[in-house]
Amino acid sequence: MKIERVSICERIQLYFLAFAYGWYLIARRLVRWAWNPKQFFLLQPRDKPPPCLVDNTFGKHSYIKLKGIKFHYVEAGDKNKPLLLLLHGFPDCWLSWREQIPVLSQHFRIVALDLKGFGDSDKPLNKGSYRIEILLDELKQFIFALGAKSCSIIGHDLGGLLGWYMAALHDDVLYKFVAISSPHPNFYWNCMSDNTVFSRKWLHFSRLPFLPEIDVLKEDLSVINDTYKHLHVKERECENDIVEAYKYAFSRKEDWTGPINYFRNLPFTRLGTSNNQQIATKSLLIVGNSDPSVSLEDIVHSTEYVEQSSVKVVQGAGHFPHQEKPESVNEAIIKFLVGQPAVEKTTSRSIVSSWLGSLSTTVKYGNQMFDAVHKRTNGVVNGLPSKVLYLGQTTATT
Repeated sequence: MKIERVSICERIQLYFLAFAYGWYLIARRLVRWAWNPKQFFLLQPRDKPPPCLVDNTFGKHSYIKLKGIKFHYVEAGDKNKPLLLLLHGFPDCWLSWREQIPVLSQHFRIVALDLKGFGDSDKPLNKGSYRIEILLDELKQFIFALGAKSCSIIGHDLGGLLGWYMAALHDDVLYKFVAISSPHPNFYWNCMSDNTVFSRKWLHFSRLPFLPEIDVLKEDLSVINDTYKHLHVKERECENDIVEAYKYAFSRKEDWTGPINYFRNLPFTRLGTSNNQQIATKSLLIVGNSDPSVSLEDIVHSTEYVEQSSVKVVQGAGHFPHQEKPESVNEAIIKFLVGQPAVEKTTSRSIVSSWLGSLSTTVKYGNQMFDAVHKRTNGVVNGLPSKVLYLGQTTATT
């Protein structure tokens, strides 16, 4: 497998969309500014980090410098146990894994990393510092700097995208891979919805210089409130502390340039394959059944790129299933990484029945899967790998 660049026509199209949606969003923001200019530019000073962001409750805060770039990470668990690297999404930091670290550290040496540009890691402003080849090389060197020769990776959202590339291109250092709310790189940029905080329109807008960084600071970082709405239900007692921790981590324009630079680079790359080559790393794909950003169909298609994969659909969860339903996610992760999968032997017919239950609201796709069962009676279903294991709980419909 290798990294491929999109064609010249696709590049021109992406730049055109950036320009078009840029003017569209600017016009909308001007209306909001004219309606309430004081509120629009409100930004409270945040000079002191909330305790949850800096204390040692979850693990020891440490730093590693690689080729002049400082990486911050939180480490927990026995150093003699296998290394498990946690990669957060956007906009996030190591705190994303607060529900996983205490549980998984009983089985692994946990390292929750602040990706380059995020949290307390260095934030180079140069867009070229966030090219996929550089990011992957730094992750590989980071693993070696921890004294490990290999590890397993759990990645959410943007962190899952990096994990996909690691699994495909550096499987020699990867044991197992868990992708949360993160389809294969060849589907990742196609599943953005226009009904989310960071919509498809905003994704194109983010490729413009300066303006996206200014936009996300408006109304005292209201984008953080909108992104983490699930905290209003899940963590009532510490909601303000967690939300303020995220706002502190993204309180300056410079705190956004690095993260947005990922969007200025990665949409121009894909993962090329030859001779139907598949990813050899055993993988678990986790997705919430109410995720507005990731479709279940894209998750199913992603399994076609993996030799052996399992899928966990988390009922009642959105884009942050590891925060919204941590017990269910932690159980699935432990079964995948430590114990036997929940379903060791699954016939093609039961796989399809499970998917029909999970995708009951997606009539078209469900019908396609149902028809495939009747067309093939030798135990192999067209369009779905025979090695896929389903870990979700659904109601089969026949």
